[in-house]
Amino acid sequence: MSTHTVFRLTHRNGFDGIEASTEAIPEFDRHELLIKVRSVALNFRDIAIATSKYPFPVQENVTPCSDAMGEVVEVGASVPGFEKGDPVIVAFDPTALYGTINNWNNGLGGPVDGVLKQYICVSHQGVIKIPKESSLKEEQWAALVCTGVTAWNALYGNIPLRPGQTVLFQGTGGVSVTGLALGKAAGAKTIITSSSDEKLNYVQSTFGADYTINYKTTPDWAAEVQKITNGVGFDYILENGGSGTIKQSIEAIKFGGIISVIGFLSRARQEEMPDVAALALSKGCVVRGIIIGSKQQLEEVVRFVGSHDLKIPVEKTFEFSKEGVVDALKYMTSGSRIGKVCIKVG
Repeated sequence: MSTHTVFRLTHRNGFDGIEASTEAIPEFDRHELLIKVRSVALNFRDIAIATSKYPFPVQENVTPCSDAMGEVVEVGASVPGFEKGDPVIVAFDPTALYGTINNWNNGLGGPVDGVLKQYICVSHQGVIKIPKESSLKEEQWAALVCTGVTAWNALYGNIPLRPGQTVLFQGTGGVSVTGLALGKAAGAKTIITSSSDEKLNYVQSTFGADYTINYKTTPDWAAEVQKITNGVGFDYILENGGSGTIKQSIEAIKFGGIISVIGFLSRARQEEMPDVAALALSKGCVVRGIIIGSKQQLEEVVRFVGSHDLKIPVEKTFEFSKEGVVDALKYMTSGSRIGKVCIKVG
């Protein structure tokens, strides 16, 4: 077969801009791998890109999505350590090997073509082998690429999480529930928030959250956190709300704790914008923006998940068709999901 199906965004005014086309399978050079894509995991970023709400560079007619699990089908002549048939995932930014990502210019599915296609060609330096003996499904490995490494970066990218410390996760999306699984496996005490008691009950029974808070029935959830911790506060908070929740996060954090700013799902009105500088100073805390994570951090979370055989939360998988992709994105926006949403490609 010399051609494959590729999805592209023909415009960025809504999900109807997603179209399938038939293109030549890309040729690989001596330093690259040709990978048959098996599963693609979606992120909030994909919605923002498709609706022109993404604040960073996006190329025209881009192939969307950044998170893929696949199988190596061809190996370049100068590529060490890979064989045909190896199950692999590809880093969000294949050029960011260590440390922090330095810019938003090389992330797949935005400034460069992404992974919503049957075959991808990528430098071996950005590819990570996953353990063949793992019981995780293909979509669970795909879900680690952005979500897993973001949660790992939040917990280990600055001062590493230690057993017995406390972590708060906002909401029941992919980053929060994956982070909860990582934190529990590392011996942390955990708390998760949501506006739905049904979701909270499910997450607690399935993933073992130590505490839950419904922020609709308990709008001053920071005060509740202080009660739970006897006035100490939490060591780590994964902040998904943004300006609308950062004030309470700082009120809930321990003195010297770490708040990882990951999302911007709840924006404050301009007249209600909190004074983050003064609030952070009042707690001596670290307020740290998270840009996904490097290949090194992805390797670390792959090892951790593989050694613990953690069940990464994937709620629903859709078909590799225009209807399936659009339905998956719409489901992402519905607010009903717990964990990740994926596309089954091969």
